[in-house]
Amino acid sequence: MAKKVKLTRPELKRYRDALARYRRYLPMLKLKQQQLQATLRDVARQRREAEQAHDEIDAVIRRYQNVLADRAGIPLQQWAKPGEVRVSKKNIAGVEIPVLEDVDFPQVRYSLFGTPPWVDQALDDFRQRSRRQAAVDVLKEEESLLQSELVRIIQRVNLFEKIMIPQAREAIRRIRIKLGDEMTAAVGRAKLAKNKLSETLDTEPGDAAPAARQEEGQS
Repeated sequence: MAKKVKLTRPELKRYRDALARYRRYLPMLKLKQQQLQATLRDVARQRREAEQAHDEIDAVIRRYQNVLADRAGIPLQQWAKPGEVRVSKKNIAGVEIPVLEDVDFPQVRYSLFGTPPWVDQALDDFRQRSRRQAAVDVLKEEESLLQSELVRIIQRVNLFEKIMIPQAREAIRRIRIKLGDEMTAAVGRAKLAKNKLSETLDTEPGDAAPAARQEEGQS
């Protein structure tokens, strides 16, 4: 339910001040919306590139992973699990987003002479896939945070443009009409009072003359 507007001068000032604030904030919100949209497009591009890079190394691994691990008994996938994914934070358009710094893996030891020569390359491939997956995951989180903020900003822009500013304008219009009517009525009353006063002043000298003549006849 819309709030009832008090048709008074203090309310007129309040709505005027509010409208000035809305008009000042709206361009800032729209600028932030544009920044978020541009950043989101860039992050989405980075995420697609990261997914493509992951798929490429994954395709390489799929060609040999079933054969290698089973025959050698070497836990390549276990060795390729990240020990730590190091992430920092940065602020973009007022949003704290994660930034991938590096992926650390636990140190593993195996005999260079007791393992097949392909183990080093295979382990490097598996870890490369883990790195690229971590990059995809961080970019997805970044994209999600930016998208959530963009939705919030768009909602605020719509609130200002479609509700708050029109309501303030309508309230100002109604109050001005009311105050204008009151002023017109006040002017009308003032004119009426002035006319009555003028009529009274015009009538009083005329009423006094017959009385003066009557007094003269009696004397």
